[in-house]
Amino acid sequence: MAYIFLDESGDLGFKKNKRSSRFFVVTIIFSEDKRPLEKIARRVHKGLAKKYKKIGTLHAHREEPNIRRKVLRQLHEIDCSILAIVLDKNKVFTKMEDEKVVLYNYITNVLLGNFFNKKPIPTNRIVSLIASQRETNKFFNKNFQDYVRQQAKMKHGTVINVTIATPEQEFALQIVDFASWAIFRKYESNDDSYFNIIKSKIIDEALLYP
Repeated sequence: MAYIFLDESGDLGFKKNKRSSRFFVVTIIFSEDKRPLEKIARRVHKGLAKKYKKIGTLHAHREEPNIRRKVLRQLHEIDCSILAIVLDKNKVFTKMEDEKVVLYNYITNVLLGNFFNKKPIPTNRIVSLIASQRETNKFFNKNFQDYVRQQAKMKHGTVINVTIATPEQEFALQIVDFASWAIFRKYESNDDSYFNIIKSKIIDEALLYP
């Protein structure tokens, strides 16, 4: 079984204020085995529990810099590939600002297209895509799952099992969060110090509207 874990950083809000990011990044980690990703999360959890009695989910934006670096360094050591697509919201057509679900699905589809171009998957192989839950609306979630499955089959001849889960349910999603945050910070804050830790694992990093 091949695994694709997907998460995003930033937001799709278009209000011109400090609460809305300029960039929105969708990131995937591809791995033949999800256990190494899960082990990173469990090791970091264990260390934090001993030091801070910490219980909960790892989130890059709220962790201390040393924890961020620790996660990213361990990610650098395992066998995986990272791909990301970066949206500069200043370049989005006005009519799309009110179609956030459509825009998100489109961004994801472009990213997966880039993935299949870089990592061709045999047509007889099933891929499991696990996306971090961003919607509570069941209709939107089903729409996303159906869309991804249909596009993968139609354009790439690949069968994808699409699951939407929380980072609490799928520990590997917590690690994708760190990778996505590192790429997001490179663009949003002009800080590539975290990005550089995992740079060698990134096989594709594309601007949606260059």
